[in-house]
Amino acid sequence: MVTAVAYRLAAQHAERRRILDTLSLSREQLLEVKRRMTEEMMRGLSKQTHEQTSVKMLPTFVRSTPDGTEHGDFLALDLGGSSFRVLLVRLRSGKTHKVDIQQKIYSIPQETMQGTGEELFNHIVCCISDFLEYMGMRGASLPLGFTFSFPCHQSKLDEGVLLRWTKGFKASDCVGKNVVTLLKEAVQRKQEFDLNFVAVVNDTVGTMMTCGYEDPKCEVGLIVGTGTNACYMEEMHNIETMEGNEGRMCVNVEWGAFGDNGELDDFCTEFDRSVDECSNNPGKQRYEKMISGMYLGEIVRNVLVDFTTKGLLFRGKMSERLKSRGIFETKFLSQIERDRLAMRQIRSILQHLGLTGSTCDDSVLVKEVCGVVGRRAAQLCGAGLAAVVDKIRQNRNLNQLSVTVGVDGTLYKTHPHFSSIMQETLQDLAPQCHVTFLKSEDGSGKGAALITAVACRVNNEGQL
Repeated sequence: MVTAVAYRLAAQHAERRRILDTLSLSREQLLEVKRRMTEEMMRGLSKQTHEQTSVKMLPTFVRSTPDGTEHGDFLALDLGGSSFRVLLVRLRSGKTHKVDIQQKIYSIPQETMQGTGEELFNHIVCCISDFLEYMGMRGASLPLGFTFSFPCHQSKLDEGVLLRWTKGFKASDCVGKNVVTLLKEAVQRKQEFDLNFVAVVNDTVGTMMTCGYEDPKCEVGLIVGTGTNACYMEEMHNIETMEGNEGRMCVNVEWGAFGDNGELDDFCTEFDRSVDECSNNPGKQRYEKMISGMYLGEIVRNVLVDFTTKGLLFRGKMSERLKSRGIFETKFLSQIERDRLAMRQIRSILQHLGLTGSTCDDSVLVKEVCGVVGRRAAQLCGAGLAAVVDKIRQNRNLNQLSVTVGVDGTLYKTHPHFSSIMQETLQDLAPQCHVTFLKSEDGSGKGAALITAVACRVNNEGQL
């Protein structure tokens, strides 16, 4: 009898281990991710292969980083998730680079995110109107930067044609249209104020510029939040989709779509495939779905459901809540991982999921699942970043590169181990690059204002 029980427990342990091992990546696999990312980046820069590649390498028309002489008042809008920010950024040049920011955050209801484009942009304009009223600036017309954190094709700094929605947005009649025009039309419908549009900016670019204001060596922007993406300063002569060979331009990698042509199929598990199939954009943003905050909790939930169905967890007793898609929030991963002795915290989360009879062993296993999923996300992100910084080093024919990466995003900032695992992976896969990480404290909205300020500064110099 004892032998039978021991045999059953050993078999269960082996099955758990087998499943968790599918979510672990070896160094060789991570090097292969880096190699494939590099290949897709090159294809994205090439005129011949740009249309076919998953990594679009979009020119941003940002050619200069701040030099500290920027001066004036600027309005910035920041749309990239379920909230929308309006900011007034006052820059004062001089030794201290004084920046004063006042902002308001507005929520965007789910029905607005997935309604019509007209409804979405009307909502945005109502928020701007409220902010101007709040600031006592109702009639003002300031230079404006718009952080719009979705894939856009830009042919100039103040134009962005939406290629596709990501991060849960599905507003109709927007894809293929210039978002600045959509916003201008909404302003005209409101007939309360006018806006002086100068720049459309991706949030990664805004983050790079914000951190570049503090550290001139910041030439990479990274976002790891609801979604994930990166940008960096590329040599103009490598950007075949652009005219001109002189100097550099910031390229928006749009790496969330890496894997959309099958580049990650041999690293994807059944849990990744399930998350992808049930998302509102199946087959798209495959890399993002393995890394970012919008999806990690759902990967964990899928693993827990699988374990429970196989009798490996919660004594095989499934709660109705655990069956609900999206019920296991990514913030639970951070909470569970934060405290080494977080059993009480885990039990509390499991009770919230309707699993009132969970044991201490269940909590230990849930913690292990969260650790494995979070670790893989950080390693994948580190492999992608290794491709980016090594590309910069090779562009400049350097044996050693010293560069700063500006980072923003709730997952990076709140998960207790994500940043350290990502940095370890990066160091291992790109040993010739010395990378410093600088957290963006004021977010990508400040970056939009800085890009607007730089554009105003060099407007007639042909640099931006």
